[in-house]
Amino acid sequence: AMAPGKKITARIKRTLPVKGPQAPTLSELMRWYCLNTNTHGCRRIVVSRGRLRRFIWILLTLSAVGLILWQCAELLMNYYSASVSVTVQFQKLPFPAVTICNINPYKYSSMKDYLSELDKETKKALETFYGFSEGKSKVRRSVDEWNSTGSDFFKQIPLLKFEDFSKTATDLRSGQKRKIEGSVFHKDSSIVNSGDSNDIIGFQLCDANNSSECALYTFSSGVNAIQEWYKLHYMNIMAQIPLETKEKLSYSADDLLLTCFFDGLSCDKRHFTRFHHPLHGNCYTFNSGENGTILSTSTGGSEYGLQVVLYIDEADYNPFLVTSTGAKIIVHDQNEYPFIEDIGTEIETAAATSIGMHFTRSRKLSKPYSDCTETGADIPVENLYNKSYSLQICLHSCFQKAMVDSCGCAQYAQPLPAGAEYCNYKKNPNWMYCYYRLHEKFVKEQLGCQQICKDACSFKEWALTTSIAQWPSTVSEDWMLRVLSWDKGQKINKKLNKTDLANLMVFYKDLNERFISENPANTLVILLSNFGGQLGLWMSCSVVCVIEIVEVFFIDSLSIVMRRQWQKAKKWWNDRKTDRLGKPPQAGDLERQGHDNPVCIDEDLPTFNTALRLPLPQDNPLPRTPPPNYSTLRLEAAFTEQLPDTLEVGQH
Repeated sequence: AMAPGKKITARIKRTLPVKGPQAPTLSELMRWYCLNTNTHGCRRIVVSRGRLRRFIWILLTLSAVGLILWQCAELLMNYYSASVSVTVQFQKLPFPAVTICNINPYKYSSMKDYLSELDKETKKALETFYGFSEGKSKVRRSVDEWNSTGSDFFKQIPLLKFEDFSKTATDLRSGQKRKIEGSVFHKDSSIVNSGDSNDIIGFQLCDANNSSECALYTFSSGVNAIQEWYKLHYMNIMAQIPLETKEKLSYSADDLLLTCFFDGLSCDKRHFTRFHHPLHGNCYTFNSGENGTILSTSTGGSEYGLQVVLYIDEADYNPFLVTSTGAKIIVHDQNEYPFIEDIGTEIETAAATSIGMHFTRSRKLSKPYSDCTETGADIPVENLYNKSYSLQICLHSCFQKAMVDSCGCAQYAQPLPAGAEYCNYKKNPNWMYCYYRLHEKFVKEQLGCQQICKDACSFKEWALTTSIAQWPSTVSEDWMLRVLSWDKGQKINKKLNKTDLANLMVFYKDLNERFISENPANTLVILLSNFGGQLGLWMSCSVVCVIEIVEVFFIDSLSIVMRRQWQKAKKWWNDRKTDRLGKPPQAGDLERQGHDNPVCIDEDLPTFNTALRLPLPQDNPLPRTPPPNYSTLRLEAAFTEQLPDTLEVGQH
């Protein structure tokens, strides 16, 4: 059986026909929300009396909402921030790899066969411009291939002296004037307005396929111009020499290393690994880890680090390629590539150079906290160095790939990509112009390499502190040079000079390992707690209140709007249908029964107020209490048969 309350509700729905949509309007919904919500500000807007008081509550409520949105936005923006922590540990530290190179890459006495024509042209330019002359020197021409090939290109790309930046320049090789074609001029950044245009020299590079496309490279210093021009032709020559031959032309470990000590014990060339650098020749890495063993040290101080004496052999230096004497070293991890040309430290001759180290490991958070890469696998650039990823490796590899794609060959100072060859005069006569223009774009960040390459998230760093002292001292110079000459007498057939020697010490100043790491400053729990604190502070609201806001302002409001639009469309369709058929509107088309009334769809017992809110049909009069049926007062209508006892009484 149906409960009494449900019976009454069902009877009201059946007996009260209504018209029109019964859903509440948006204003009614908002009023209901303000009266029933837990946020006190909204309720005060509705129940406050007087316009001023209501306006104040509206202003306060909107201000609180604005502050909540602002504070929550700040919390979201700071969610991916990181805090930096520094941890210092005292422990036994692994010794880094130390790569040592002679500043002069190849023995000049061994390279004269290949560089004779280039040196001859350089001396001619010096004689023409500066009046420099060494007299007639014997030039060996045992390698005719280099001479014949070089002469043609020396004539095409000579050193030039420019007059007032006009279209005319003097060829320093022949002394003749020549016309400068092309409109592309590149001026070296070292140019100063000295007022003397005769001091400006340089060279011109033109596109082999279009002679009108030229680039003019000028220098205010003759030294810079000659060195740059010399290196340009030098790389062409070296690119054609096989690697095995270049390794023989450079310094061996016996040539470079005179003495070696590590951690107080003697060491020799077996502890060094040869590494051939295109620009620095044979370099040697101590503690490279190639044999699977990495040396470590348990005590700080210069006596427990690496101590080597280097033989520089200044007399065999190339006079045009390098203008300083000494060695270059770099301290790096065993898995890192030693970029000597970028971050190498120069070591003086006739001096003792002490390099103290502080070891630091750093770890950064990857996305979304920072734009770094873990292993470089997500960088669309091939690693050409066969070492662990670094920003420098990515930039150099990116430029080399662009060089191969644009110029058809690879730049000599960087590793070869698969299937590529180094640029040289014979196969790529246009590579010089292409390289200089491409390098200009790279410096201006127009190749996109700086945008693609990212920092590594994890890296090791050795902070270096360098100090220099005179070595050997005046009082010990004689005997020390004699002993070193005696020890290496079978390989060095002359008395050593202190300007040919360099003393190097690399050591840990202390064994404190510094670990710098980034940690998330916020977690999801902290973020939600901060949200709850802001809501409770400004609106006395909780998560349930937020759910209520979503339900009322999004779900219910959207439902009301969609229902209104649907009923308007339905009414328009019914009107159109009626006009087309010419029939009067039916009552069933315009009316809905009470059981469709949304006011009475709940299961609560109906009240008097609920019944009054139900709209009534417009054409029907208001229902009233029906008049009594007086015929029901007659007894015979109620009792059809008379009882026997009353009948007897009536007969008497």
